[in-house]
Amino acid sequence: MAFQASISLSEQIAKHISEQIITGELVEGERIQELRIAKELDVSRGSVREALLILQRTYLIEIYPRRGAVVSEMSAQQVQSLFDTSMMILGALVQRTSERWRQHDSEQMNTLMQQLDEQVRLGDIEKFYDHVFLFLHTCNEIVDNPYLTDIFENLLPSLRRSYFLTLNTSRRELQEAFVLFRPVIDAILIRKGEQAALFMEDFCRHLRNLVLDSLARMKQIELAWAQRSRR
Repeated sequence: MAFQASISLSEQIAKHISEQIITGELVEGERIQELRIAKELDVSRGSVREALLILQRTYLIEIYPRRGAVVSEMSAQQVQSLFDTSMMILGALVQRTSERWRQHDSEQMNTLMQQLDEQVRLGDIEKFYDHVFLFLHTCNEIVDNPYLTDIFENLLPSLRRSYFLTLNTSRRELQEAFVLFRPVIDAILIRKGEQAALFMEDFCRHLRNLVLDSLARMKQIELAWAQRSRR
């Protein structure tokens, strides 16, 4: 693992573990083994413990007395709660962005729009959502509200974890996501903040429904395997 001087060691460890959770390498209910991670990354167990506290704030893990850190469950109820909260936070974020952007910001947003269009054309779902989150990061920088930033950054890993379940969705659903997201940027650029927030809610509902559908299929597959293994 190559460490970056500009980011604390515990934050880098947290990012490393979070990517394993987001991509499904570490699954729900799995225990995070401090000693294994410390040896794997050649860091102290104290640094790993600090990283786990960071991850707890992002809802990717739960820390239990005497049991330690465990990858958090991803249930339909939790997905619903995540997106209920995200609608409010991201709605506020794009609404404030519409009030604060400057000329150089508009150029950046137009470039991102072109990149989103390109990812849809290529059918690259993962890069499409990566650019969506890049856009939200840009909005966060424009708004520059430390309270909103704290909530946004703590929600983002769970949002990324949820969208990873949708990577096998169809090109048609990707096109629909773009059709829903494009008005968000358009409304921001004409400074229609309330409209931007409403469009953001529509996009979040669409992504939530895709995640719930994907989660239901995944749970059905797990149940089928479990029943087969008991025979």
